[in-house]
Amino acid sequence: MPGEPRGWTVDDGWRAEPRSLGDVDRAGLSVAMKQVVSKPRIGVLANEDSWYFTDLRRAAEGIAGVERIEFSSLQSRIGGPERISAESLISGQYDAVIVRSMPPGSLEQVVFRMDALAGLERQGVLVINPPKSMELAIDKYLSLSKLAAAGFRVPETHVCQTWQDAVAALEELGPSVVVKPIFGGEGRGIMRVEDPDLGHRVFKTLQQMGQIIYMQRFVPHPGYDLRVMVLGEQMWGMRRTSADSWRTNISRGATATPETIPPEVAEVALAVTRTLDLAIAGLDFLPDGEGGWYLLEVNAVPGWKGLSAACEIDVAAELIQYVTGRIACRTSP
Repeated sequence: MPGEPRGWTVDDGWRAEPRSLGDVDRAGLSVAMKQVVSKPRIGVLANEDSWYFTDLRRAAEGIAGVERIEFSSLQSRIGGPERISAESLISGQYDAVIVRSMPPGSLEQVVFRMDALAGLERQGVLVINPPKSMELAIDKYLSLSKLAAAGFRVPETHVCQTWQDAVAALEELGPSVVVKPIFGGEGRGIMRVEDPDLGHRVFKTLQQMGQIIYMQRFVPHPGYDLRVMVLGEQMWGMRRTSADSWRTNISRGATATPETIPPEVAEVALAVTRTLDLAIAGLDFLPDGEGGWYLLEVNAVPGWKGLSAACEIDVAAELIQYVTGRIACRTSP
């Protein structure tokens, strides 16, 4: 009615729109507004077509507001309190940010993105995973070096900058090595080199492209590896099997089945995530054929589509529960 006092009604748990106070009592209004205020707001750094963002938004329905943030839109305004934004302001507006993608970029772009995430951390935003931990895990050389120094069993690895040094290393690690990019996942850019002439051409090409040459001694395996997903203190195991390739990435056609995690692997998986300070991680283990295991690498932005299906576990729901629980611990008196 004209002149009637205006109130607010909650629409989908996030937007508040004015309507007549005659339609809602003040007690109900107070409860509704408290519910809106209590819902955490979570940003997800993800690609526009990300299946994982869609899965997280589904899992968060009624629990938290989840919004996508574009990595390339990150920016910062300094001069007074720093304001970090993408399409809209992030500073002071989000309780947590989940990193679900790490798009390619120049060294400057990657460094700035990590710095911006560190800035959000300083402002009290929970970042999953922490930027310093992301820097460690994304860099295969840096993470493997730290893990080997901590006593974890990893394949013999050589990292160099010139094709001449790489050829010499192939003679020592061969006859078969696996060449990988230092940055990257899902089996992209990985090549097995068994022939010295092929190695010579590959190493020369990498040097000409300005790439670091990262190679590991090939570990013969029975056609499968073990992916362990760790989230906080929880973990799930998945066997990835490939009948016709030495690569066992699901994105490359490997099949996934649930797998009981051996106690010694579970112990290593938890210790590794603590060493690298990761809240969520995917760890790849390879059997050595003698009852032991090699730790191949650690993924700080692990996918869970195949694992969720294989293990019949809603990883997105578990992650939302973990993040909202961490937020609640921060905000409780």
